[in-house]
Amino acid sequence: MNDRIHNFSAGPSALPTAVMQEMQEDLLSYRGSGMSVMEMSHRGDLFMGIIDEARTRIKRLYGLSDAYEVLFVHGGASLQFAMVPMNFIGEGQTAEYIETGTWSTKAIAEARIQNKGVRVAASSGDQDFTCIPEVKGLSAEAPFVHITTNNTVRGTQWHDLPDTGGVPLIADMSSDILSRPLDTRPFGMIYGGAQKNMGPSGTAVVILRKDMVEKIPHNLPTMLSYRTYVEKESMFNTPATFPIYAISLVTKWLEETVGGLAAMEAVNTRKAEALYALMDEDDFYCGTAAKESRSLMNATFRLRNRELEPLFIEKSLECGLAGLKGHKSVGGIRASIYNAVSEASVEALCTFMDDFRRTNR
Repeated sequence: MNDRIHNFSAGPSALPTAVMQEMQEDLLSYRGSGMSVMEMSHRGDLFMGIIDEARTRIKRLYGLSDAYEVLFVHGGASLQFAMVPMNFIGEGQTAEYIETGTWSTKAIAEARIQNKGVRVAASSGDQDFTCIPEVKGLSAEAPFVHITTNNTVRGTQWHDLPDTGGVPLIADMSSDILSRPLDTRPFGMIYGGAQKNMGPSGTAVVILRKDMVEKIPHNLPTMLSYRTYVEKESMFNTPATFPIYAISLVTKWLEETVGGLAAMEAVNTRKAEALYALMDEDDFYCGTAAKESRSLMNATFRLRNRELEPLFIEKSLECGLAGLKGHKSVGGIRASIYNAVSEASVEALCTFMDDFRRTNR
């Protein structure tokens, strides 16, 4: 494993080394079965044990009651952008969306494509999405309020949830799911693509409150109705077996190695604080997100002398630090420090940044 580098990619992202080693050991013969997880029947006892374990561990990590279903849905988070309004905005209803950057903007667009009722209740677009906006005047008649809890492009994160007054909260949590404890009671639904904090790309986890199912119309295409995934326990057709297997291992790692979500949050906080402290020492590095909205998952910044940014990327890769180029829409630098990115990796990044600053003043 000596050729492993420090991976700060925004997604697909780093996986825990111990998880990948376990995958490697099981690759040709899962638990002595003589088959890989990629080869076995999705309806056989072995895989049914895997999907049940993934579902159970997610429920245990979040302390979910029996009022919630855990589903594995195709299409990543991007398909959920379309499925959420299709399933939950009824005739004559208007849902509330809070716009905080690229992915929430895409979610709004998918609802509008369907001519669904949408109101942008708050937006930080006038501040280039560098902060979480103040939210006021949410409608008590809305079928749901939609937010994106962490914004990978701009490096902002909700640290306090909006008060929806009892209206179900639906959240795209793709980039901070399972990174910290969560009071799930306000949520009608949580969803997230697997490829940032849970596993490889190929599936989305959907945590759905059971009373939301009653709102789903019966005339939707089968594979676009959450009712199908609930009634068939995510097994209506062949699920993404290997990503679900990876999720079962990552959640096992979170429970048994890390010690749960409170312990994971403590690690993530230390990583982010170390990186932001170095950035704030002077103006050589300039954080792009408002300090009160900074993400624990994606630290975004520019160099005061932007002409040095290509050199920063080049030299960082030479030092074994990968994935630091900012999103193509905004440029700059982005360090994605998801759960599996170790404190040692963040320390290596901080050391490089300090050395680069001294060398290039």
